[in-house]
Amino acid sequence: MTAPPTEPVPGLDVNFHVGRGNFNLVLELTVSPGRTTALLGPNGAGKSTALRVFTGLLRPHDGYVRLDGLTLDGPGVHVPPEKRPVGVVWQDYRLFPNLSALDNVAFGLRTRGVNKADSRATAAVWIERMGLTEHAGKRPSSLSGGQAQRVALARALAPEPKLLLLDEPLAALDARTRLDVRTNLRKHLADFGGATVLVTHDPLDAMVLASDVLVLEDGAAVQRGAVAQVARHPQTDYVARLVGLNLYRGTADADGVRLADGTLIAAVMAHLAPHDPAEVMVAFPPSAVSIFTERPVGTPRNVFNAHITDMELHAGSVRLHLEGSLDVLADVTAGAVAELDLVPGREVWATVKATETSVYPA
Repeated sequence: MTAPPTEPVPGLDVNFHVGRGNFNLVLELTVSPGRTTALLGPNGAGKSTALRVFTGLLRPHDGYVRLDGLTLDGPGVHVPPEKRPVGVVWQDYRLFPNLSALDNVAFGLRTRGVNKADSRATAAVWIERMGLTEHAGKRPSSLSGGQAQRVALARALAPEPKLLLLDEPLAALDARTRLDVRTNLRKHLADFGGATVLVTHDPLDAMVLASDVLVLEDGAAVQRGAVAQVARHPQTDYVARLVGLNLYRGTADADGVRLADGTLIAAVMAHLAPHDPAEVMVAFPPSAVSIFTERPVGTPRNVFNAHITDMELHAGSVRLHLEGSLDVLADVTAGAVAELDLVPGREVWATVKATETSVYPA
């Protein structure tokens, strides 16, 4: 079993293995006070499992979970959920339907041993801080989705936890409400002095709310780093799809990147350092792809024959899914779709300028 470090680490410090049925999660993570790390990954990647370990609802098979130097899980140690200095905002908020907004916030304090009068007084401060004073006496059924989310956040923060866990906190909101609540949540996270872990599948939530990202796939960390770094240099197809990039792995040579099937993607290679490994990633955005119905003439160095397999509206444009000598996502205008008669099954030519590509070590 991995033993906790002898020197206490501020914030959240975990290194554990846990199994559930045929699924195994191995996770090593540190989150400093004042920082927010987003756990991203597809369904079944291990995000919810990690959250259950942090809360104490699931005990790891080996390893440790520490918070500000206090061992919550480790050899011979398991602190139960109600004893952990952890606040949680669940995806469905889990507010008590029979309690008012004020009493829902006070409940978190009562579970920490605060008397009724003091817990209600502190809850009133948090209700005001969240801009909900006029809704303090309402029950959850009378609150909007955004108001219920703020009540759940106040309940989690009122006991002054050392760790805040956010489980898909915006997933239950409609698009208009999500924008406002995301902005509000960002403000409160900036004021929170503890460590925060955000579980989400939405890259925009991660980019707006988190300082760092850890990407899980099949129970293992496949990429981690600052949000901007991960967005610029995805290492897996899943991450590339999240941030909207075409991504390929290959071998670098003087002219570009050679893929495993022999396809060459011409790219600007000058910025790669001499010591960089030969295996590299090459990426470019769908907006960098131009579409033609006949093979283009001129100077494009990357020209690929393909056919359209799918089309969808995407951020004000039409995203084409292309399969052929290179599978590509391309963004075109609605006018181009009509002018070129672009429909599923249509054969097209896709071009990408070498200067539009980004190459980095795999």
